[in-house]
Amino acid sequence: MRRASIVFAITFFGLLFASVAINHTQSVSLWPLARSYVELVPRELGAPNVITGILLNYRAFDTLGEVAVLFMVAAGVGLVLGRQPNPTVADPPETARPSSEIVQIATRILAPLISVFAAYIIMNGHISAGGGFQGGAVLASCLILWLLADAQFQVDVKLLGLLESVAGVLFVLVGIAGLIFAGGFLDTRVLPLGQLGAFFSAGAIPILSLLLGIKVGCELSVILARFRA
Repeated sequence: MRRASIVFAITFFGLLFASVAINHTQSVSLWPLARSYVELVPRELGAPNVITGILLNYRAFDTLGEVAVLFMVAAGVGLVLGRQPNPTVADPPETARPSSEIVQIATRILAPLISVFAAYIIMNGHISAGGGFQGGAVLASCLILWLLADAQFQVDVKLLGLLESVAGVLFVLVGIAGLIFAGGFLDTRVLPLGQLGAFFSAGAIPILSLLLGIKVGCELSVILARFRA
């Protein structure tokens, strides 16, 4: 009876998904709202990457709220897992067995490459796929590699917290500059738009993307370091 029920459930969901796949048709045109963003972002913000333009201009205040939530997560994890009143460096496990020489050498080779790739994603987010969130996550993955490969690797949590705070303050200051010199809070047109598709273009979007990448990378790294401790 149980086997028959499983076969029936698999058959039912298989037919259901098959009907959805067969009846699916690819949309050949954008919805009016999507079309307006596709036209507005390159013209008003000078950014070929429409998603980055939306996140760091039209919805930049919401983006600031998202990284604030991530900061609260990092602070909460530190409060729960912190072993000292004001820990600065996560102590390595005393009984951890050292990694093999191959793993350590591979980590020394891969870590700089991952860091460069993260910087590329962050700095080119306004002209290609990428941005601060994605680059920050890749940057934190470099820390994961070090933590897994080297039991003696120490993370300066205090320095990461300082960098995160400085990036957050500068992010808000750029937003205030938008109030004074442009059309509103976090309006990225405080700087010249430049030529569409050029590296130095899209106003203050590259600066906000850099600050966002630093902030996200530091916050995720602090969370990972706390769990490792």
